[in-house]
Amino acid sequence: MSIQPVERVPVWQCIGCGKIEAPQPCIGVCRDRRTELVYAEDYESLLGRSEALGELVRLIATVTPREGEWESSYRALQRRARDVLATTPGPRLI
Repeated sequence: MSIQPVERVPVWQCIGCGKIEAPQPCIGVCRDRRTELVYAEDYESLLGRSEALGELVRLIATVTPREGEWESSYRALQRRARDVLATTPGPRLI
C-alpha cells in the first residue's frame, strides 16, 4: 500500500496584486511567479488526519504507564492509532 501524493495544480500568481491565473502567465502587465495550489478537499482531509495524529503524539509524549503496565499502555496506544487511521480520511491510497 503506497500513498499517492495530493494533486497539485500549477498556477501563476501576481506578486503585486495576488491575482491567480492558470495555466499561462499574464500578458506582462503584472509580474507573475509560478506557484502550486491543492484542492481544498485534499487539504482539509490531511489537516483532519494530522490533528488526530497530533493528539495521539501528545498522549505518547505525556503519558507514563504504571509500573509493569507498559505493554498494555502500548497496545492501547496502538489501538487508538489504528482507529485514527481507519476513521479519518487521508491521502488517496493506490
